[in-house]
Amino acid sequence: MTDADPETLAERVREGELRFHELEERADHDTAAAARRLVVEAETGADLETIGDYAFPAEAAEPNVENMIGAAQIPMGVAGPVTVDGGAADGEYYLPLATTEGALLASVNRGLSVIDAAGGSTARVTKNGMTRAPVFRVDGVAEAAETVEWVEENFEALAEAAESTTNHGELLGIEPYVVGDSVFLRFAYDTKDAMGMNMATIATEKACEVVEAETPASLVALSGNLCSDKKPAAVNAVEGRGRSVTADVVIPGELVEERLHTTAKAIAEANTRKNLIGSAKAGSLGFNAHAANVVGAAFLATGQDEAQVVEGANTITTMDAREREDGTTDLYASVSLASLEVGTVGGGTKLPTQAEALEIIGLRGGGDPAGSNADALAEVIATGALAGELSLLAALASRHLASAHEELGR
Repeated sequence: MTDADPETLAERVREGELRFHELEERADHDTAAAARRLVVEAETGADLETIGDYAFPAEAAEPNVENMIGAAQIPMGVAGPVTVDGGAADGEYYLPLATTEGALLASVNRGLSVIDAAGGSTARVTKNGMTRAPVFRVDGVAEAAETVEWVEENFEALAEAAESTTNHGELLGIEPYVVGDSVFLRFAYDTKDAMGMNMATIATEKACEVVEAETPASLVALSGNLCSDKKPAAVNAVEGRGRSVTADVVIPGELVEERLHTTAKAIAEANTRKNLIGSAKAGSLGFNAHAANVVGAAFLATGQDEAQVVEGANTITTMDAREREDGTTDLYASVSLASLEVGTVGGGTKLPTQAEALEIIGLRGGGDPAGSNADALAEVIATGALAGELSLLAALASRHLASAHEELGR
């Protein structure tokens, strides 16, 4: 055996000669992962055969994970196709979803089928801006006002500094917030087809150097939580973060009755009492049934940052019964996702499985023009969320929710 054998490397880790994070310096990535599995198996008694059975070179995951031991395999299904008339999405799309929740794919697929039978959904990205909000210290309100005034008068200088760090990012705006002797500056960027969190962070750091040099403010933290990343936050529900996207559809009344086994009025009432009144009473930031279910499954399938599902739950679902002249009642259904943070380049989108999932949607890599693929992905995911809302509310309105789960054995 040589130094590059998993057994030898594992023994050196156990003896304290090497640390887990140093193994790639001694061997290739797959051998390093195998050595870690041996150590973990010996110390925990776990059998890591399945975790170690992955289908891509470990080196491909180097930008995405540290101390790799293998891969977590999550079942992936596909829903659709569905027609989407979007600002960027245009045509028929399948939506890959990775989940361990039984009945989710069946529910979304039912909703997409009804949406498609109604002519498809209309979807638009209404706002775009990845944010980073540093917090500065000042002596008091006077210095806070001085800092804010300088920032507002020197946007171009800050944009030049921020954009010098990236070939793609564009600074869209800076929103100041003052709390006593703290000054928060919420920078918003167009990050094109990247989700752009790292891009925004690096760009903002450069801009902060200018703020410190030209104002009394001293940087305390590059993120002051007014961004707000990976946490429930009203600022994201109101102002948006990443893509703000809306999808809607009008479903003929006869189609509602035939395919969803209920009525437009019953679904609209269920939505009002559950998603609107119930959510308001609960103090929820999201006024929806389970939008995060579809967002989370789409994120895992396509390589998005799974922790940002929390912002994806900032969704408002509306359902209205619309009377036609002939007395038939149609159903208008919409979802508005205020802060959907997605990209088609960078991060987990480069991993082989996730890249293939993006190919299913036809949105792998950068778009032409830049940003169009990420916009289209947001519109397709929003349509999937709309389908999930429609299907679940119909099941509730028809009192079929429990029986559907029972029938599918979930």
